[in-house]
Amino acid sequence: MVIEIDPRQTIIAAVLVLFLGKYLNKKIGVFRKYNIPEPVTGGLVASLLFGLVFMIFGVEIKFATHYRDVLLVIFFTSIGLSTEIKSIVKGGKVLLILTVFALGYIFVQDYIGIFIARLFNQNPALGIVAGSAALQGGHGNIVSWVPVLKEKFDITNAMEVGMISATFGLIIGGTLGGPVAKYLINKNNLKPETKPDTEIPIGSQHGHNLVIDYDSTLKIILMLALSIGLGIYMSMFLDYIHFTLPLFATCMLGGAILANLVPLLFKKMKCPSNSPTLAVTSDLSLGLFLAMAMMGLKFWELGQEALFILVSIIVQTVAILIFTVFVLFRVLGKNFDAAIISAGYIGSAMGATPTAMANMAAVSKKHGPSPIAFAVIPILGAFIIQVSNSFVINIIIMLLN
Repeated sequence: MVIEIDPRQTIIAAVLVLFLGKYLNKKIGVFRKYNIPEPVTGGLVASLLFGLVFMIFGVEIKFATHYRDVLLVIFFTSIGLSTEIKSIVKGGKVLLILTVFALGYIFVQDYIGIFIARLFNQNPALGIVAGSAALQGGHGNIVSWVPVLKEKFDITNAMEVGMISATFGLIIGGTLGGPVAKYLINKNNLKPETKPDTEIPIGSQHGHNLVIDYDSTLKIILMLALSIGLGIYMSMFLDYIHFTLPLFATCMLGGAILANLVPLLFKKMKCPSNSPTLAVTSDLSLGLFLAMAMMGLKFWELGQEALFILVSIIVQTVAILIFTVFVLFRVLGKNFDAAIISAGYIGSAMGATPTAMANMAAVSKKHGPSPIAFAVIPILGAFIIQVSNSFVINIIIMLLN
């Protein structure tokens, strides 16, 4: 028996799941310690409860996905609108080196996944789902790529495999980043180059004159609508030349283009990157999207893929540690900033940008500040890697065909 939940009821359920996640994270310290997002916590619990209902009563609850996909696009468009060219330029040489090696490692993650998938006699495309699609891209990226991979490779349980891989990656990324940075700092006797009393730019710093009001909300709605429109046209063009790129990626590019182009054409208009209205829009769309995505998972359909996921996560964890300690840390100069960036990169490459920021904040609080790390990691994780990951996945899909 299948009970179909309409879009309005799905939104209500997602809001309740978010409140559940907030409550659980408040009460259970381990969730806070490893920076598990509230919608992931609540969504996992909800999906397990729905699984019990299915196993005991044979009733499957099916949620509507229309607004889930809309929220995904809004979130990534917000990321694009938050990206300033001057911040990318500020990162300079460090950001360039980090981008080149991080881009190369996306291929490594995917081919590790493909190798393990073949080892378990699974469809090789499932390796992409458990590779960079989940680890570099996170839960949102999985929802975007699963329909494409299902259509091209006819793989099953891709959503569940991807979501579980993304969740484990988030935990691992938040657990290992700090210890790795501490090891590198102690082993190499590193000290911060910046004075300890220097302000560390953690997250968005909003002045008191920046408020969420009627006008700012209208501006963000206009910028979002224009950016999404530009992203749709770019997606149509890419489809025309037979190059697959998820709509969220083109909309994110559209947001970045408008955010930096509009202030040049209209001097009095500012880039919305520091807008609290945009921050709330981004957080709300991400939270509701993740809640909808997680609560709709069907974990009971996983069979032999469970062992595949476990082995894949273990190998990916070993690989990221080796790459970060013996490659990335060295090419970045083996200095204090490189150690802090390493903590952030592990959080980003295995989890998400917020995890990366939390890792660096924890290490900086104890060992000292690294402004350059807080400048380059958000740009790398939230924008450069998201776009690059889509291109890499597309290339690997063409090679597998």
